[in-house]
Amino acid sequence: MFLTEEVTHQLNSWLSYKYRTRRVSHRVNLTGKTITEIRTPDRNESDLIFAMYQNTKTPNPVYLYTDFCCAFGKTLDRMNKGDREDGNNQRRRKITLHSFRLFVKTTISDLGYGDYSEWFIGHSGSTYWTKKESEKAELFSKIEPYLSFLNVHQLERQGADIQTKVEELEELNQSLRHRDKVKDDAIAQLSDQLVSLSARLQEIERRQLTS
Repeated sequence: MFLTEEVTHQLNSWLSYKYRTRRVSHRVNLTGKTITEIRTPDRNESDLIFAMYQNTKTPNPVYLYTDFCCAFGKTLDRMNKGDREDGNNQRRRKITLHSFRLFVKTTISDLGYGDYSEWFIGHSGSTYWTKKESEKAELFSKIEPYLSFLNVHQLERQGADIQTKVEELEELNQSLRHRDKVKDDAIAQLSDQLVSLSARLQEIERRQLTS
């Protein structure tokens, strides 16, 4: 799995917060008393990233995803971005967790790496399942800047670069059109000259026949 530097930073920040030393209050079942103490959660490398381990029970990933979707929806509402779809599917939000997956797929495809995008989101049938990890990592390093959300300055630079390339392509297109027009004019001029020469030759031949 390849992660952008942005995602890596955010995950490390979350894990530092998740396993921070904190004050915890809990009730002892036998006595009914509430005890407050300072605890530092034990960190296990096999722990699920977004699961909280309050007891010995293992969290169910299905329930975790449901809770995650619910929390994401509440976050959208707080940001005034929680609009619903129109029509028959009004319960569905316009922005969902799947929107991020779609963004990644579309962004990579628009960069010209459609086959890589299929592999990146886990679709079968892509040729990249058989390629070396070094090849996939090299390609990821090229598309990583386009998968960033929070690096505003970098996004602005990319936008400027894209705009510059668009302007260069437009100038090239106009240049080619001008060149084609010049060629068309030259061909038309040669055609007129050929017609004139042909008429003159016919006139010379006519004079020779009548002399």
